[in-house]
Amino acid sequence: MGIVRHVVCAMSGGVDSSVSALLLKRRGYHVTGVFMRNWDSLDERGVCNWEQDCEDAYRVCRMLDIPFHQVSYVKEYWHEVFSNLLKEYQKGRTPNPDIMCNKHIKFKHFFQYAINTLGADAMATGHYARTSQEDEEVFEQRHVSSPKTLFRDRFEIRNPARLYQGADRLKDQTFFLSQISQSALRRTVFPLAGLTKDFVKKIAAEAQFQHVLKKKESMGICFIGERNFEDFILEYLEPQPGNFVSIEDGKIMGQHKGWFTFTLGQRARIGGLRDAWFVVDKDITTGDVFVAPTTNHPALFRDTIRTDRFHWIAEEPPAELVRSSMMECHFRFLHQMPLTPCTVTLNADGSVWITMIQPVRALTPGQFAVLYKGDECLGSGKIVRLGPTEYTLQLGRDRLRGAPSDPDCTPEPVS
Repeated sequence: MGIVRHVVCAMSGGVDSSVSALLLKRRGYHVTGVFMRNWDSLDERGVCNWEQDCEDAYRVCRMLDIPFHQVSYVKEYWHEVFSNLLKEYQKGRTPNPDIMCNKHIKFKHFFQYAINTLGADAMATGHYARTSQEDEEVFEQRHVSSPKTLFRDRFEIRNPARLYQGADRLKDQTFFLSQISQSALRRTVFPLAGLTKDFVKKIAAEAQFQHVLKKKESMGICFIGERNFEDFILEYLEPQPGNFVSIEDGKIMGQHKGWFTFTLGQRARIGGLRDAWFVVDKDITTGDVFVAPTTNHPALFRDTIRTDRFHWIAEEPPAELVRSSMMECHFRFLHQMPLTPCTVTLNADGSVWITMIQPVRALTPGQFAVLYKGDECLGSGKIVRLGPTEYTLQLGRDRLRGAPSDPDCTPEPVS
C-alpha cells in the first residue's frame, strides 16, 4: 500500500471545484475541501451570495465524505486586491482583480494555509488549465523561497513547472493564472486539465450535484459579484465630474460623474445623444473623457504597449529572449480575445515592449498583457504605457505631407 497523498481543494460552491474534489477522491487521495470567504457583505449595500456558496460547498463535501473547512481572507483581500484596485482606478487605469486575486489570495495566502497549516502535499483548484508536471512530481516538490534579486537564477530550478492551456480552449483560464508564483504552481494540481465544461457538467449530474449544476456562472468582480459598476465604485471613490470631449474636434458632448467609471473601448452613454459614442482616452488632470463616434474609430487602435516588470512563470526571462533581446510569441489582454502574433523586447528593468502584428482595439492601461508560446502561458505584465493610436499616426502623416487633417479621411484600422 503506497502513501495516501493529502490534497486541499479550493471549494467555491460551483460545479468546477465540486467536480475537482470528486475526481481527486476517485484517484484515491485524502481530500480536504476549503471554502474561502474574501468579501465582507456586512459592509456592502449590494447583495453577496457567499453564505449560499459556502453552504453549497459544505453540502458537496458532505456528499463526498471529506473534511470541510472555511477560511476568511477578508482583510487580505481588502489590503492586497481591493485597495489596489481603487488606486488603479484613481490613476485612470482599469485593473484586473481576478488576476490579482489569484496571485495574492488563492495562490499565496490560501496556498500557504493548505501546505503549512493543513499539512497538504498539494493544493487543487477547479481552473481549466494544466501544468507540465504529473501528480507524483507535484507531491515530490519542496518549497523554494522567492528570489532576492531582480531575476531568478535560471539554474535555481532545474525543471520548472510550466503552465499550459486546458483542453477546453473556450474555458481555458491560464489568462487568470498568469501572475502566480513558480513555488505555488509546482505544488498545484488542476483536475479539470483534460476535460471540457460539458463533460464536467455530465460528471456533476451523475454525482447528483444538482444544487451546484443549476447555479449561474459567476460573473463580475472576483469574489464581489455582479453589480452596477458605476454605482458600486462611487460608493468608494468621490464623484469627479468632467466632460465628454470629441477626439475629432474638441467639442464638449456631455458630462460624466468620474473618469474612473469608464474604460477604453466602452460605449459612453451621453445624455441627449441618440448615436453611440465610445471612450478612446482619459485625462485625469482635467477630468476629460475623450470619445469617438464609431466603435472601430482609429483612435481606439494601437499596436505597441509597455508593461511594468514582467512576471515570467517558468523561465525568468526565457532563454530565447535573453539570447536575442527579442522574441516572437502571441498576446492577449482580455480573457477570450483571439491570440495575436507579437514581438517582445526586454528592457533592462525587467519590463517589456510588446508590438502586435496588427493594431488591437482598446488596449487599456492597468490590464495585463499575457503572453503565449504555442500552448504555454509564459506569464504577464501590467500595461503601463500605450503607443500612439492609428488616428494620431495618421494625423502625423497628414501633417508631414502638408495635407489638411480631415478625420473622415483616416483609413479604417485592421480589426
